[in-house]
Amino acid sequence: MRVFSISPGGVVESAALPDRLPELGHVWIACTRQEFGEQLAPIQAMLQALCGLQLVDLHVSDLLNSHLPSHFDYTSQYDLLVFRRLAAAGSTAEAPSPTPAKPQKRSGPPILKRLDTSPVGFAVFERVLLTVHPADCAARDAYATRLLQSTATDIRNANSRLPTSAADLMLRLVNQMVDGFLELRRELTRQLDHWQTELLNPRTRFNNWAALLEARLSLHQLDEICEDQRAAIQDWIETVKTWPEATTPAAQRERDLLQVRSRDVLEHIERVVHHVRRLEQSAETAVQMHFNAQSNRTNDIMRTLTVLTAIFLPLNLIAGIFGMNFEHIPLLHSDSGFWWAMTSMGLIALALALLFWRKRYLERSGR
Repeated sequence: MRVFSISPGGVVESAALPDRLPELGHVWIACTRQEFGEQLAPIQAMLQALCGLQLVDLHVSDLLNSHLPSHFDYTSQYDLLVFRRLAAAGSTAEAPSPTPAKPQKRSGPPILKRLDTSPVGFAVFERVLLTVHPADCAARDAYATRLLQSTATDIRNANSRLPTSAADLMLRLVNQMVDGFLELRRELTRQLDHWQTELLNPRTRFNNWAALLEARLSLHQLDEICEDQRAAIQDWIETVKTWPEATTPAAQRERDLLQVRSRDVLEHIERVVHHVRRLEQSAETAVQMHFNAQSNRTNDIMRTLTVLTAIFLPLNLIAGIFGMNFEHIPLLHSDSGFWWAMTSMGLIALALALLFWRKRYLERSGR
């Protein structure tokens, strides 16, 4: 568990839960899901001391649930946002269950198998932000390092980079998690482009259909997750509009900046949604083009076989006529009959081949 006291003078990190709020600024308590479950009573007592209220039981269950989709909820005193992250899975995982299931082998691009979508919970009070992360959440550690470095390296400009409220801090963390997926899109695009090349290569026999199906299902799941993220942020934006009017120009400016940052986060999520849908459409288009190419190749083969059959049909007719068991057939008993038959058959075959070539029945299709 990491506890940060953020004020205009800088950021201070402590190991213990705070017993009072700073005179100016707010407090950020960041803990893992396991730590939140083990220290629920001290955390609730800390919230009672700092904010005068505690988390309701249903919201505690939401924060402890590792399979909850992204959604937004609120009370008259605080807001709750559950946001499923899109990041590469690290070496550390959630706490194992008492009866762990046998891991299921999955196929598909490695980046999709390493993409983790664990939920992150945000309880936003007026001056307190409580975040519940997975055990390997790099977004929390990266932003905490940025806060401490901004304070230590340039104290004069620290105030311009520090979050001004708990809601502002929450939006910055969410924005960093969304941008983390945008950094992964280059690798994901490169791997799916490789699959498209394999599908459209006429000299390659593609047999990895199970992996392709798994990739399409994973992209569809990402699309649903992104839609839930967008809906949650939209609900948050609508809730911010219902807050009481600011009484001072400084408070109004802070409210406006919060709305601007909220719309910026929503725009980043929409970029992710657009990118995921474009990848899903590209994979679907590649499959359709693969089957169209295979169908065209089959048509070319059948056309060639049909032309060859048409060329040999009159030759078979001549051979059948001279193979009849009649006593008197012209040229049958002549010494030059065989050569006359072979010459006529060759001329007929050559004439038909030239005819079909002029009609482009034997033309090689360009690739």
